[in-house]
Parts: sequence; C-alpha cells; structure tokens
Amino acid sequence: MFSKDHFIQDCIKAVAEGEGAVREIMAGAITDRARIMAELGEPERAGISALYRSPELTIINFAWAPCMSLMPHNHQMFSVVGIYSGREDNIFWRRTGTSIEAFGAKSLGVGDIVVLDRTTIHSVLNPIAKMTCAIHVYGGDFFAPEQPRSDWDHETLVERPWDIDRVKTLFREADERFRATAAPGG
Repeated sequence: MFSKDHFIQDCIKAVAEGEGAVREIMAGAITDRARIMAELGEPERAGISALYRSPELTIINFAWAPCMSLMPHNHQMFSVVGIYSGREDNIFWRRTGTSIEAFGAKSLGVGDIVVLDRTTIHSVLNPIAKMTCAIHVYGGDFFAPEQPRSDWDHETLVERPWDIDRVKTLFREADERFRATAAPGG
C-alpha cells in the first residue's frame, strides 16, 4: 500500500545506490494508483508539487494540464518517472552542433515507468483531454542543480539557461487555458 512518507524514506535510502534502486521503489509504489491519488489528492490545478527536497534527492508530484507541452530540457541528474493517471509522451533529443534534433520517443501510460540518465534531453506532452499525474524522483536538487541546466525554445530549438520560474509559468498558463475552455460557455 502506497504511503507518501514511506515512499520518501525508501527513496532517501535508495538514491545513494542510483536510478536502478529508485526504479525498484517506484515499481512497487506505482502499482497502487488509487492509494497514490488518495494520499496525494486529486489534482485541482496543473503544477509542480515538491514532496521532498534535498541536495541529493527531489521528489515531485507533477500534474500536467490537458494537451500541455513542455519544451525540450535536460536535468543534469537521473530521473525516474512513474505515471499514475493519464498519459505522458516524451520526445528524446540529442545535440547537433549548436542545436538539437529529435531521435526517439516513448509514450507512457498508467503504471509505466521511465528512467532518464543525467544526459537525457526530452520534451513532454500530455496528449489527452484530462490531467496527467506522475511522480518524478530526481537524483539531486531539481530546483537548484549542481550543474547548470538548459532548455530549448519550442520553435527555434535555441538553447538557453533553464529557469524554474519560466516552467512554473508554463504550468500556470496551461492550467488557465484548460479552465477557460472547460468553463461553461468556454
């Protein structure tokens, strides 16, 4: 049975062993999707909710607005993602001189897990008309990483410094668009 506090403690112990150990913790947790929703709550808004943060580990509950897209970005640390509601499509990118190019994709549904290494560049899309919820576990401080992170403009694919405030704004704007279209007469 999923318990937020036990999940956090298990991840704290596992992070020193690396992404494989964290993946095992996620695999056990993600099977209890109803309990995760009960523990973390039904999302009321799209957003980023930190469940735990330290220099070695960050655990985030992401709620993606319907049809929301997040630009290509890197993490500079490993990441383990477990989907407990909805769908998340990832496009994987690689550097090509001064830009990036797409070279693969993976679609994740309820119960799926993906492990991203520290060099992964990916973009994320919620392709469905309802919220997607996922737990992300990072092998470092997601909000203040040791190494500078980057993101790439959706249209031009020009690299720029990653900015958490820009990302939070994207979540807020996606949530506002969803609420405007979901409102009666919207």
